[in-house]
Amino acid sequence: MIPMALQTVIAVNCGGLLQPGCSLLPLDSDVFLFGQKGWPKRSCPTGVFSMRLKRGQLKLRAISFSNDSCYLPPLRSPAVTHLDAWDAEPECYLIHGGRTPNNEISGSLYLLSQESRGCNRKVMLRCREKELVGDVPEPRYGHTISVVHNRGKRACVLFGGRSYRPPGERTTETWNSMVDCLPHVFLIDLEFGCCSAHIVPELTDGQSFHLALAREDRVYILGGHTMSSDSRPLRLFCLRVELLQGSPVISCNTLDGGLSLTSAIVVPSGLAHEYIILGGYQSETQKCLECSSVALDDAGIHIKPREPPAWTGEISHSRTWFGGSLGKGCALIGVPSEGRSALPETHNFYQVSFKQDGNGEMDDGMQGCSQESTDFEDSAPLEDSEELYFSREPHEMEDSSDGEGDTYNEEDEEDESQTGYWVRCCLGCQVDPNTWEPYYSTELHRPAMIFCSRGEGGHWVHAQCMDLPESLLVEFSQNSSKYFCLDHGGLPRQDPKTPPRTAPPLKRPSMKTQHRKAPIRLNLTPAKKSFLRRLFE
Repeated sequence: MIPMALQTVIAVNCGGLLQPGCSLLPLDSDVFLFGQKGWPKRSCPTGVFSMRLKRGQLKLRAISFSNDSCYLPPLRSPAVTHLDAWDAEPECYLIHGGRTPNNEISGSLYLLSQESRGCNRKVMLRCREKELVGDVPEPRYGHTISVVHNRGKRACVLFGGRSYRPPGERTTETWNSMVDCLPHVFLIDLEFGCCSAHIVPELTDGQSFHLALAREDRVYILGGHTMSSDSRPLRLFCLRVELLQGSPVISCNTLDGGLSLTSAIVVPSGLAHEYIILGGYQSETQKCLECSSVALDDAGIHIKPREPPAWTGEISHSRTWFGGSLGKGCALIGVPSEGRSALPETHNFYQVSFKQDGNGEMDDGMQGCSQESTDFEDSAPLEDSEELYFSREPHEMEDSSDGEGDTYNEEDEEDESQTGYWVRCCLGCQVDPNTWEPYYSTELHRPAMIFCSRGEGGHWVHAQCMDLPESLLVEFSQNSSKYFCLDHGGLPRQDPKTPPRTAPPLKRPSMKTQHRKAPIRLNLTPAKKSFLRRLFE
């Protein structure tokens, strides 16, 4: 068995975007970063980056979406799975749930696929939101979603995760506390978006941050954490899904030889249904430094220990780590930076590879992380070729040099503490993000806000600061009426049907008088006049 190799990776002006909870999506020889920290502004409005790993340096490149794409928020710890091409549907990724930088929990299902690739190798993605009906899973994060095939049909299996405590069970102390979702298994029909919830007797506790590996009609669930008992028991379940006509059937078997870990990384080895499991945690304060090989076949699942790479002291002694798969035989791991000079929320990154050539050197394809499609510096110059501009979209004509002009630089971003959600909406703003507590029953984990239609493009104000009662706040949310805050002529209590508005006095620009040219008069002394006369004579 070939041992795994470890290599240091330097994140060039982008280390602040790779944080725990982000996702790496290998798609069509490219790797995309999704779920970065914060809300990108100028450098990448879509929040999805293409990763380029070469010569030990990691760089990010902003990715644009097609015009028919929906908005995709930066989700942390969502359920992500790869979906092969099916009939007319292209290869894509399914993304469900996750947490936003505002700690909102999503319950939407997105399909992320590649729309096109320009002549300059710039990739454009397409994002669609799938409407779900039926027994729709509640918003959650830390769960898994898998794809099963049976009887010529396919469906998604969703299980586990965490969510906020139900509204009826919240108190002042537990308003923002998390709980495990019910141990229900959800089946999602991708064609029509129909969801069905199934109760499996073998699944008695909810769990989160587990692993899910699927083959044909079976899904194997390994590890996971249960909040009720604060434990990571040795667990291995096998869910078998039969997509019968009318009503699907789900059966479950409890198997021996499970794993006790959470938040591990699953890397495909390159062979069909064979994976490497590395990383994760064995307890709250202990990382899992061992690795395992997992193979799925007709007989079931086979788990064997595998020799881990030679972890550095920084990795071994760090308390936390995170990462994701870069494709076949390669993974990225990040650990917090240490030392006085280290900035907060910065990490050191390492590349783990277990695919080597006969000489023991790391395969260049793995080291470059799909260099054929992301190695922009080594591409042939096309400036003198007419084919450079053939069949290219207008947006691809900009910055077509494929150099470093559009590489992400975190120094270009604004300070999120000043431009994020926690802003002072007015001079007398009473909301403090550090000491804020729910003021209305309609609020969950942030103060209610309402949009003021006045000003340059409008702005958001806190309903609490505007002295709006909850009943009026609900009425505003159900109508499309305009609202004007106190700073723009509004009143503390106003009728949404006829909002009062104080029109400011019209400022008329003053008429400028036409200036006529007059001869220039110089005040010269008799001595200067005599000097000038003698000079010109």
